[in-house]
Amino acid sequence: MAIPESDIDPFCAAFFEDPHPAQEALREAGPVVRLTRYGVLAVARHAEVKAVLDDWQAFSSARGVGIQDFAKEKPARPPSIVLETDPPLHDRTRKVQARVLSPAAIAALREPFTAAAEALVEGLVERREFDAIPDLAEAYPLEVFPDAMGMPRGNRRHLLPWGNLVFNSFGPANDYLAQAIEGAKEATPWVFEQSKRENLSAGGFGAGIHAAADVGELTPAETPQVVRSVLTAGVDTTVSGIGAAVYCLARYPGQFARLRADPTLARNAFEEAVRYESPVQTFFRTATRDVDLGGAAVPEGSKVLMFLGAANRDPRRWERPDEYDIGRRTPGHVGFGSGIHACVGMALARLEGECVLAALARRVARVEITGTPRRRYNNTLRGLSSLPVRLHAA
Repeated sequence: MAIPESDIDPFCAAFFEDPHPAQEALREAGPVVRLTRYGVLAVARHAEVKAVLDDWQAFSSARGVGIQDFAKEKPARPPSIVLETDPPLHDRTRKVQARVLSPAAIAALREPFTAAAEALVEGLVERREFDAIPDLAEAYPLEVFPDAMGMPRGNRRHLLPWGNLVFNSFGPANDYLAQAIEGAKEATPWVFEQSKRENLSAGGFGAGIHAAADVGELTPAETPQVVRSVLTAGVDTTVSGIGAAVYCLARYPGQFARLRADPTLARNAFEEAVRYESPVQTFFRTATRDVDLGGAAVPEGSKVLMFLGAANRDPRRWERPDEYDIGRRTPGHVGFGSGIHACVGMALARLEGECVLAALARRVARVEITGTPRRRYNNTLRGLSSLPVRLHAA
């Protein structure tokens, strides 16, 4: 099968503002498309995206999950020893993360996370009008997640420019990356300092990761890197997910009414928002050998850009993919990835999203958008920078 070509630019403002027409064009062009601007291959259909995610042997993360191929050029940044490794190193670091973020550990956070969400939403109901991104979508994860990590309370907002830098670094060396580097000048040394063992309190996730060095599962040099990988994955994506959910519920009042009638739908309302808006839009893999992908021949060494957001709205996989439906059965979406590199913190993100949406459902009758929402432009993430709203109390 001949691979069609496209001059679509997935790293420009027009795409960040409204990616859906371009994603549809890529899906309809074929199972594999060549992006001529960047000399990479792309997959936008659900079947091919999931096939690439699930086959780590044919599509390597160790050669970089960004546009660079670490086998051919010196990495412009230190590679992640979790996200950008393949077995056996990946299994070793992932095992530690999975133990620290175990189901039992997440379940123990439900009560304090619920209380924090209730308190935050109660205060916002009293204020009535606010910006749902800094005051809710950012404020809540910055309150509860660093606590769970065992981090000090000061300067937590540094986690936002740090995450913005990391996710921008997976794309090309464009203006968005340059701005992120400048914006994270203070954040970067702070995050490195907070990743040290002596700066993390006992009982938190961070201390649990460092304890792996005591039994030889990780080296002392590796543990702060694994801590940073959790910090990176645990804030920006959840901020974008909560922001997306609030934005969806404000635009679809019928769905918010369903949630109010049954607050147990809060988790699924968050999950559907992750499918519908796809906070993580793209990631790369590198073909380790010649591979047949959807009938197209992918040569060894090809960088393959996966459009997760396009896969999550593929009509070949979903009925009414462009509708937000909190009753939808969402298993199979790739908003948290898939395969051995699926987001290790997805259970934590789901808990945070569920707690916030359930608190809104119990206390709010309607979420009204009062101003023009603004997008945050990032080479990997899709999210809002501003969402002015008014809450109508229940």
